[in-house]
Amino acid sequence: MPLLAWAPGTEAQVRSAAVNIGHDITLHYIEQGSGVPVVFVHGSLSDLSYWRDQMVAFSRRYLAIAYSRRYSFPNRNSALPGYSAVTDADDLAAFIGALHLGKVYIVGHSYGALTALFLATRHPELIRALVLAEPPAVSLLRHLPSKYAQLGEATYDDIYRRMVAPMQADFARGDPDAGVGVFMDYVFNDPHAWENMSARDRADTMKDAHEWDVMMTEGTLFPEIAPQAIHNIKVPVLLMSGGKSYPFLALIDRELARLIPHSRNIVFADAGHQMWLQHPLECRDDVEAFFRGKDGS
Repeated sequence: MPLLAWAPGTEAQVRSAAVNIGHDITLHYIEQGSGVPVVFVHGSLSDLSYWRDQMVAFSRRYLAIAYSRRYSFPNRNSALPGYSAVTDADDLAAFIGALHLGKVYIVGHSYGALTALFLATRHPELIRALVLAEPPAVSLLRHLPSKYAQLGEATYDDIYRRMVAPMQADFARGDPDAGVGVFMDYVFNDPHAWENMSARDRADTMKDAHEWDVMMTEGTLFPEIAPQAIHNIKVPVLLMSGGKSYPFLALIDRELARLIPHSRNIVFADAGHQMWLQHPLECRDDVEAFFRGKDGS
């Protein structure tokens, strides 16, 4: 069975494969096109299929690659302790090395953007330019400038009290459905958000919930990232934000824009957290314009 259902006429161009990056970790990926590599990194409760509609378009100019992070479908890696976005960043570095890609463009969404942010602090030599769509760098909320410090601390405490702690309790007792429900209800600010989703949407979401089985019991959902490490990022960075996204992400994006030298922030005023699905053409145009000239074109 193919990993993705592709538009008619594109299937022959898509290459599906898996690579062992060491330590018995195998990552599945798909690629299309040729040229300078663009690696797409999906968020939580997702997998490589998130980027399906972008693969064809980016492959007209680049080697477009989308992979599934360590515990997302269709990967079947053994659960190991200490899992977090830091692990994913080191996996991504190993993935780039295993495929001999050299320096790449990185496009990350949500937790995939947090993965990419850690990659930039730990393995900057691998990156040509970086696109971050609302990374949940939650630890930054405790380090906001004085004007926003009180709000940042209160927001951080609320995230851990009403979202992270209940999720950890649900996953620890072997109830991932309830744990995912806590997350959905929190981010949508609706106590019935999860129960009101269709059975099909809930099943599709749970397909990629295994990473939280590992992270919530033996890992860290929001690992600490030092503001100074972010300030030291030298690669070109494009920040993408949704004007109607979750309020805590707007605080984080504002701080990232302040910390990262020469970064650029694009806000899609009428989009939420899923700006790549809500404004796919605009997102792609903005990213390709950002990349233009950085690969010698």
